[in-house]
Amino acid sequence: MNILFIISTDEAETVYNAIRLANVGVAKGDEVSVFMLGRGVLFGSISTQAFDVNAQIEAYQGDFYV
Repeated sequence: MNILFIISTDEAETVYNAIRLANVGVAKGDEVSVFMLGRGVLFGSISTQAFDVNAQIEAYQGDFYV
């Protein structure tokens, strides 16, 4: 299955959950692409203790576009 995520927010919880879901898709063998648009390109600076966005992105093995 092909899956596309378009993330255009810098809200940590939303980005964290989207990337976490993308990681599940990759683990199940789906072809997953993530596009970071608008405020989503700020993903590198939005991690919090509760929502470690950077760790999820580091674990991600699909196509990633900024």
